[in-house]
Amino acid sequence: MVTSVILILIAASAYPGGSLADKNSTGFDWSKNFLSNLFATKAINGSENPGWIWALIGMAFLSVGNGIFFIHMSKKISSGIWTAIFKLIGAGNLLFIFLIATPLHDLGTIAIPLTLIGLFIVTVFVLMSKLHLFKFCCIICLVTYYCFFFVYGFGYMSWAIILQKVYNISSMLLILGLEYFTKKEDFVRVKDQENSIV
Repeated sequence: MVTSVILILIAASAYPGGSLADKNSTGFDWSKNFLSNLFATKAINGSENPGWIWALIGMAFLSVGNGIFFIHMSKKISSGIWTAIFKLIGAGNLLFIFLIATPLHDLGTIAIPLTLIGLFIVTVFVLMSKLHLFKFCCIICLVTYYCFFFVYGFGYMSWAIILQKVYNISSMLLILGLEYFTKKEDFVRVKDQENSIV
């Protein structure tokens, strides 16, 4: 994921210019350009975009990172059907996140609700655990996703552009935190609770 961020930053620095607000603007403006602008071979201003290849490779790393995370979570939260669901979401992310950076962008956006469903399920398990800091982080992450969908759905593009970066950063930080700072034992109590209910 860190590699993905570095490659996206390289792509952004190479982006010639143009945004929804101003087709003649210069460079990539983080508050005016969607990340998807980086994936086109031609920039909005009509110039060749030399950074698209870096963005494409960056998305490949991101898709692998997200996919591996959910597959690892299926081992940490090994709880019946949820294990299979996490593996399915992980496999889906491996494919669909990468497609966002290709001409199949619209199909690739399936990764967004897939990731959101996965993070929602993770949040439920985290809320039942003793991982108090991660409880807060999970809720903040989900709120940023929902806020993005709200403002995008109602056509507030200037806000949507900013919130796109916010939800990407918050989900990446959450994923990295859960990957490296949680272990299977953190969710044992959750599984015991489930068994007692059954």
